[in-house]
Amino acid sequence: MSQPRHLPCPTCRRRGDWFASAFGPFCSHRCKLLDLGKWLGGEHVIPTPLRPEHFEVFAELPPGEYLDRPEIS
Repeated sequence: MSQPRHLPCPTCRRRGDWFASAFGPFCSHRCKLLDLGKWLGGEHVIPTPLRPEHFEVFAELPPGEYLDRPEIS
């Protein structure tokens, strides 16, 4: 079994294994809702629309389920 990843919560910055909880990557439902509110209020934005050339750097990656589960590699 892999070691837990102690990462900071994106909202409050407390460290913990947040992906093990139902709210991952956030530490709590409150932090998750605060982040959603920032997106809906326009505080968080993606500066430019994504275009196909943004993904060209990933074209050489081999396919596989492990890409979505870094703890396996």
